[in-house]
Amino acid sequence: MGNRLTQIATRTGDAGTTGLGDNTRVSKNSLRVHAMGEVDELNSHIGVLLCEDMAPDVRTLLVEIQHQLFNLGGELSIPGFELLKPEAVLALDDGLATYNEQLPRLQEFILPAGTRAAAQAHVCRTVARRAERAVVALGNEEALKETPRQYLNRLSDLMFVLARVLNRINGGDDVYWKSERMAQQDPQP
Repeated sequence: MGNRLTQIATRTGDAGTTGLGDNTRVSKNSLRVHAMGEVDELNSHIGVLLCEDMAPDVRTLLVEIQHQLFNLGGELSIPGFELLKPEAVLALDDGLATYNEQLPRLQEFILPAGTRAAAQAHVCRTVARRAERAVVALGNEEALKETPRQYLNRLSDLMFVLARVLNRINGGDDVYWKSERMAQQDPQP
């Protein structure tokens, strides 16, 4: 594997096509390539998030997620292949349960804001949703396993929860939306 990437600028994509892992060539605008790109972007945003201060257990979870996203990208690059296992979805479920139980119940919508780490986690959440939509679009046209779609769905939920966790570092809190409806129900004196 280490010797596979010996030449980065191959010029084979100059005509608007790219090679998949099974050596077929497809348009760079294909649904498969869009899905691969969204997953790659998500992985890159998680890399940016990992530049922030966070608890070691959160860092370990995010690094594992990066590896699983690389598996997902590999699976998308080879039609019919499976690299992302259902156990990866279960690991996200475990993370959701663990971190969500530490948080107070939400009383109102929150803004994608707060600390820089929390805001970046929200960016990861939104990119995960976009990647999920791209995988769903691909799955509507070609046969795909369920695990990639489930993984991205669960990951976006986990990134929301982790944003809340990251906002609580050093006693911070969520940034709540100032709802007009809620303001009318509970006017301040």
